[in-house]
Amino acid sequence: MYPPPHHQSQDREKMIAVMKAFPFATLVTARDVEPFITHIPIIYNDNSGRLVAHIDAMNPQVATLTNGSMATVVFRGPDCYISPSVYSTEQLPTWNYIIVHIKGKVHPIEEPDAVKQTMIDMTAFLEGDNPKFILKKDNPKMDRLVNYIKAFEIEISKWEGKFKLSQDKNPEDFELAKAQLLKQSKRDCNQFIKSIYERGL
Repeated sequence: MYPPPHHQSQDREKMIAVMKAFPFATLVTARDVEPFITHIPIIYNDNSGRLVAHIDAMNPQVATLTNGSMATVVFRGPDCYISPSVYSTEQLPTWNYIIVHIKGKVHPIEEPDAVKQTMIDMTAFLEGDNPKFILKKDNPKMDRLVNYIKAFEIEISKWEGKFKLSQDKNPEDFELAKAQLLKQSKRDCNQFIKSIYERGL
């Protein structure tokens, strides 16, 4: 079995937490033998238990998002290289990560008001508990934008939680690996973003 059982989780609440904390996801579909991949924010609807998103109408992946077609969505949490120097015992190098794979059926949303609602709901979610901006359905820009996006839901049929966090190590090494993941994730992100801006956009 891959990943090994100790790296897998069936805890849906834990997977939903990952999806909510890291909503910028990878949407994967296919037509014939050609895969289509787009990176977009995708949110989990607590009421319906479905994923909801919208995509640029000019994106060729739209042709694969027909009613009942299958899609895979990947939510990627933190990850990092774990050096053997981190552990208290002799180990080999590895990579720790948190990933959630969701598979399900696509259901396009066609009605304009319903499409607008997906935009409102996503904006509200991404703005968080103290929103600096509230998107309203009567915003005149919404009437123009609604013609340039395709909204859809994904009815979830399979959940896969992949939490490779050195669970197979002794308790002390597990805690050391956890501390390294927390530290390295923040440092790598900050250093990379800084270097990108320094090189010019």
